[in-house]
Amino acid sequence: MRHLMHRHLGKIVAGAALALTGTAAMAALTLPSDAGAADGRRSRPAAAGAPAPGRDGGPPPPGVVEKAPAQGERGTGRDPLTDDELRRAQDLALPRTLRGAEADVTGKPGPERLTTDLVELTPAEAGLADPPRRARVSFYDYRSDSYLTTTVNLTTSTVESADTQHGVQPPPGHDEAVEAARLLIAAPLGAGLRQDYRDATGHDLTGPDPLSVTGFVYRGRAEGPAPGALGECGKHRCLRLFTKIKNGRWIDARRFVIDLSAHTVARLG
Repeated sequence: MRHLMHRHLGKIVAGAALALTGTAAMAALTLPSDAGAADGRRSRPAAAGAPAPGRDGGPPPPGVVEKAPAQGERGTGRDPLTDDELRRAQDLALPRTLRGAEADVTGKPGPERLTTDLVELTPAEAGLADPPRRARVSFYDYRSDSYLTTTVNLTTSTVESADTQHGVQPPPGHDEAVEAARLLIAAPLGAGLRQDYRDATGHDLTGPDPLSVTGFVYRGRAEGPAPGALGECGKHRCLRLFTKIKNGRWIDARRFVIDLSAHTVARLG
C-alpha cells in the first residue's frame, strides 16, 4: 500500500511540474516582446543584427533645446506675474518720498525689496471674464526699521493700499543674508568662521562670495533671553545664518546674531 501511494504521489508531482512547464512555455510564446508597454500594443521584432538606437548603433541624435515661448506684457487670470508685471508692480509700489528717506540693507537710497506676489481675486471678481491683476509688494526700510506692504492694481496702474508696520520681521531676502555674512566675516567674532574656512580650503575668507548662505530671522526676546545688544532684535532687523562653502562642507555659524539695523554681531549663549 505504501509503495502504491508513493507511485501515486509521484505521478501527481510529475503532472503538476509538467502543467507548470506547459504554462510557462505558453506564457513565453504568447507574451509580446514589449510586454508592459503603456499602450498594450505589440511591436514588430527588430531585424536580426539591427543595433538598438543609441546603444550599439552609435550615439542618439542630439537633443534640441527649444526657446521659451515669448512672454507677454500681461498675464491672464491666475497666470504668474510676467517680468514686465513684476517691474511695473515694484515701480508702482515704491514709496513716493524724498530720495534717501528710506534705505536698503547696504544703506543705499530706497527700501529693501523682499517679495512681489500675485493677489487673490475677491469672490465677486472670480467669475469675471477678464478679472483685474493685482500684486502685493513688500519692502523693509532700514532707515526707520519698518515693514512696508503695498498692493497695486496692474490693470489700472494704480496703488490700492499701503501699510507700514514696526516690529514685524518677515523672512529675509538673499541680499540680506549675504550682507549679514559680510558683517560676520569682518567682525572679531567671525574669527572662528574665517579659521574654519581656511582649514577647509587653504585660503583666506575675505568676503561672502565663496559661501552659500541662507538667513532666518532672530526676534530677540520673543524667542527667549536676549541679553545686551540682542535685546534690540525684533525691533531691529536681526539674522542668523546657515553657512556652507560653495561645493564644500557646512560651517556652523548659527550661534551668531547679525543686527543688520545696527551693523553689529553678537553671540548667543
